[in-house]
Amino acid sequence: MQKLFILFILTCGFTYSSTKTYAHCEIPCGIYDDSVRVKLIYEHINTIEKSMKGILTESEKAKPDYNQLIRWVSNKEDHAVKIQEIVSQYFLHQRIKLVDRSDNHAYGHYVEKLELLHRMAVLAMQAKQGTDINTTQQLRATLAAFEKAYFGHSH
Repeated sequence: MQKLFILFILTCGFTYSSTKTYAHCEIPCGIYDDSVRVKLIYEHINTIEKSMKGILTESEKAKPDYNQLIRWVSNKEDHAVKIQEIVSQYFLHQRIKLVDRSDNHAYGHYVEKLELLHRMAVLAMQAKQGTDINTTQQLRATLAAFEKAYFGHSH
């Protein structure tokens, strides 16, 4: 129990002291590629899952390496934040355009994309908070659904 408390304190201190965000400049420069952003989210999900497995494996050891555990936790949280940044700064702020409510078809499609992006942001938050691999599976499925809603297909 004391080891978990120490791990928690170290993780909180490290995480909150080193948080930096690098968002797109929000100028319509046209140099960013939507499909690349989706591929990046898939990579972040894979990294989060690998980190979760690393945390679980290291935690099961008789003498866990707490330095390595902290690195896994930090890595997992950094990549979850990157997903949230892409979802928010890139897609919500720049790519998903406002739609007139009177256009039922367009508005329904708009709401679908908003719901999927919101779900991804919440799942990324949950990934930061725990090590349930199911969270990464839900993230992948939600991203695939968003990809289909956004592009009309998934990878």
